[in-house]
Amino acid sequence: MRHTILYSLTAFLAVGQVSYAQCEEKKQPNILWIVADDLGPDLGCYGTPLIHTPNIDKLADQSIRFENCFTVTAVCSPSRSSLVTGMYPVSINCHQHRTRNEVKKPLPQNVKVITEYFEEAGYFTFNGQHPNPEKPGKRDYNFTTDYEIYDGTDWSQRKDGQPFFGQIQLHYPHRAFKHDPQRPIDQTKIELPPYLPNHWVARQDWALYLETIQTVDREVGEIMERLKKDGLDKNTYVFFVGDQGRPMVRHKQFLYDGGTHTPLLVRYPSLNHAGEVRSELVSNIDLSATSLKLAGIKTPGHIQGQNFLGKHKSRTEVYTVRDRRDETVDRIRAVRTDQYKYIRNYYPEKAYTQYNAYKRNMYPTIVLMEVLKNQGKLSADQLKFMASRRPAEELYDLSKDPHELNNLANNPDYKKIKESLSKKMDRWVQNYDKGTYPEDQKEIDHWTQFMNKQDVKWKKRRGLAPNVSNENYLKWWEGELKKTM
Repeated sequence: MRHTILYSLTAFLAVGQVSYAQCEEKKQPNILWIVADDLGPDLGCYGTPLIHTPNIDKLADQSIRFENCFTVTAVCSPSRSSLVTGMYPVSINCHQHRTRNEVKKPLPQNVKVITEYFEEAGYFTFNGQHPNPEKPGKRDYNFTTDYEIYDGTDWSQRKDGQPFFGQIQLHYPHRAFKHDPQRPIDQTKIELPPYLPNHWVARQDWALYLETIQTVDREVGEIMERLKKDGLDKNTYVFFVGDQGRPMVRHKQFLYDGGTHTPLLVRYPSLNHAGEVRSELVSNIDLSATSLKLAGIKTPGHIQGQNFLGKHKSRTEVYTVRDRRDETVDRIRAVRTDQYKYIRNYYPEKAYTQYNAYKRNMYPTIVLMEVLKNQGKLSADQLKFMASRRPAEELYDLSKDPHELNNLANNPDYKKIKESLSKKMDRWVQNYDKGTYPEDQKEIDHWTQFMNKQDVKWKKRRGLAPNVSNENYLKWWEGELKKTM
C-alpha cells in the first residue's frame, strides 16, 4: 500500500480498512522497539560486572530476558534492513554495507516493509530518535521504496485511540564512545577476552564502551517514564534490542558471538512472564513476525523470521552473514546451534584485518595490536586474528570454547559435526542466499575511493599524516584515552 505521511479516517474507511474506533474497541496493543546501536549483552541484568544499568535492569525484571539472541549480521544497514522486512539481507540484495542511493534496488515484488501491514490494520507507524522525537530515527536500509515507510517520528503524532507500531533509535553505544563522569569505570578492573591484549589502552577503550552503555541506560529510563506518563505502558509491548553486537576488534563486522550476540528484552503490557529467562536461540530477523503476531496481523508467507512468543517451535540454529563492509570486500557465512558454530570463509587468502579505514581510525585496539605484533608481544590466541590468511572453515564447541579460539574444523573427532553443519549451510545458501557475486566492481571502486578520502580526513582532523605509522597513531590514541581516565 502506498501512502502519504498521515492517513485520514475517511481514507481508511474508503478502502475498507480497520477504523481507529474499531482498533480501540479491540484494544489492539501498541508495539515499541527500542533499538540501540552496537550493543552487546553487557548489562547488569546479563551479569556484566562494573557496569551500572538500573533502568534496563528494571525493564528486565518486568520482561522476558532472552539469553541467546543473535543478529543476522554484524553491521547496521543489512541488519536493520532485515529488521523491517523479516527477510535475510542476502535474500533481498541488501547484504552489502553500504550501497549508494542511485544503485539501491527496490524490494522484491512480493516483499513489503512490515509497517505496510501495520498500517493496513489501522496502526500509526513511526521511527524516531531519543531525546529528539521530532527527528527521524536511523533508517540505514540498503533498499529503496517509492513510498514513505513511516507515518511519522513519534507516538504523539497519531490520532486519538490509534494504536502504534514504532521504533526509537538510540545512537549509543556506537563509537565514538561517551565518557560517563557520573560513574566512571576503572580500567584496571576490566577483564578482557583472551584474544585481546591485556594492555591499558585496550582496557580503557572497553571501559569507555561500558560507560557509554550507562548513557543508553538513562535514555531507556526516560523512554519508559514517558511511556508511563502518557498512559501507554499498560497497552504497549516493549522490545529492547541491539542492531548488532559490540563495536570491538573481532566483534563488529565478524560472525563470532561478540559481533552478533545482543540483548533482547520483551515486556508485556500486563507484565506477564515478568522476570522470566529463556535460553532458546532467537534471531533478530524474528522480531517482525513476532510483532505482527502480537498485533493480530497474519504473517505474510514471504517473511523468513518466526514468532518466538506464545506457542511456537524454537529454532535449532541461527544463520549469520558478512559481505563487503565499506571498502573491505569479504564474504563469510555462519550457522550456530546451542553448542556449535560453523563458519565458512569464502576468501581464505584474505586477512581478517584487511584494511578498513573506519576501523583503523576508530578502534585504538587494532592499532595497538599491530604495534604489539611487530614487537612480538602478542599471545598465540591474539595472533590468530592478526594472521595474513584465515582457514576456509572454522568450527567451535561453544560449550567448551565460548571465545571461539580452538578451531576444530580439521579435528577428526568432530568430522561428523562439521559435515552436518556444512550440509545445513549448503542448504541455507541454496535456498536463501540470492546475492550477486561478485559484486559490481564499480560499486567496490566507489566505496574504496570514498573511504580513502575519509581516511585522510580523519587523520587530518587529528593532526596526523595520511601515512602515519602505527606507532605514532598509538601515541595519539594514548593521549586521547588518558583524557578520559
